[in-house]
Amino acid sequence: MTEKEKMLAGQWYNANFDSELAKERAFVKDLCMELNETRMRDLARRRKILREILPNVNADAVEILSPFMVDYGYNIYLGAGTFLNHNCYFMDCAEIRLGKKVFVGPNCGFYTAIHPLDIVKRAEGLERAEPIIIGDDVWIGGDVTILPGVKIGRGSVIGAKSLVTKDVPENVMAFGNPAKVVKTVGLETLLV
Repeated sequence: MTEKEKMLAGQWYNANFDSELAKERAFVKDLCMELNETRMRDLARRRKILREILPNVNADAVEILSPFMVDYGYNIYLGAGTFLNHNCYFMDCAEIRLGKKVFVGPNCGFYTAIHPLDIVKRAEGLERAEPIIIGDDVWIGGDVTILPGVKIGRGSVIGAKSLVTKDVPENVMAFGNPAKVVKTVGLETLLV
């Protein structure tokens, strides 16, 4: 298996020293840089660049503010009506799926990579990745960090500055470091 095939299969792979993966990351980061230097009012150009960065996303159905950065782009899926505020980073070594109408505050990070605790293996550039899945109608406050393997259920709210290390069920509010469920939210709460 190639290192990319291992990455996509969720196995340990060489993230730092594989030339194919390094080339892919450099290519998409150049595209992100181009997007981030494109004026917000130049929607046609921004959408064209977004289609290249995010081939599995309908660029006309989402709003992404700059700056925006990804590692690969092809592992990202965003539902219609999703909004990403300034300075969002998607470390998409595994799939990152956001449902429909997900609102993400500024300075949020979605991290799929897991690094070995062993010093020697870490120095070899090994890592593996687990997907992040976010349901429809989720609201993620500013400065939130979401770690590998996390699932957040439909209709939930993640408070600002939270570190989400474990799954969050549907229709709850969670916040803190680490994020913990603090209350249930109903449809009427979500519409206010």
